[in-house]
Amino acid sequence: MPPSLTVPPAAGMLLLTGGRGRRLGGPKHLLPHPGGASWGAHLAAVFAAVFPDGPVQLLGTGLPDRPDLPPMADPGQGPAAALRHWAGQPRAQALRWWVVACDQVRWTADTLAAWHQAAAAADPDAGRWVLARHRGRVQPLGGFLADALVPELGPGGAAMMALVDAVPHLILDSAGEQWLDVDTPEALQAFLGGAGIRWPGSGGASKLGIPTSEVP
Repeated sequence: MPPSLTVPPAAGMLLLTGGRGRRLGGPKHLLPHPGGASWGAHLAAVFAAVFPDGPVQLLGTGLPDRPDLPPMADPGQGPAAALRHWAGQPRAQALRWWVVACDQVRWTADTLAAWHQAAAAADPDAGRWVLARHRGRVQPLGGFLADALVPELGPGGAAMMALVDAVPHLILDSAGEQWLDVDTPEALQAFLGGAGIRWPGSGGASKLGIPTSEVP
């Protein structure tokens, strides 16, 4: 009998948690999400709701509330260098990788499912890096990277778009607040305000409990 073929999951998640920004008072992936858990754990839960069998890999530092997800250390030189480092390491199987930053914390299961549906329809053979253009700006993170392209993320500059330009890619117009980073005190206030939570002044994240084609 012929050997059985293993079909990889439709998507894996690569969550970037190695940023050094401290404008919110501490590591952003550890911020408490209004829905519970940390920002990083919230995004992992959103992904698991859509892709229950999909692998999740952390690139940067770990999540105390998700000890089952061991992190892979990155060079600490920005997301482009982190991705090139990841490309040279063993990885789980997946048809595509959702490469998302920990401060893209507005994602929900519904918006992720709709975005994956659009990306898969535009790139049915999983041969490109599908990115979004939101409000006229290309978003280098939050897109779906074909697994077949990962080995091609070789040496290059520090800019994410230089990494994108080096491989086949596709840009889709996409609407929705999920593309808005939460990386400033003002953005944090707007995010929490949308959840009915008032950020208590300008004291930063420590006051929130930190341990120091148009598609949706």
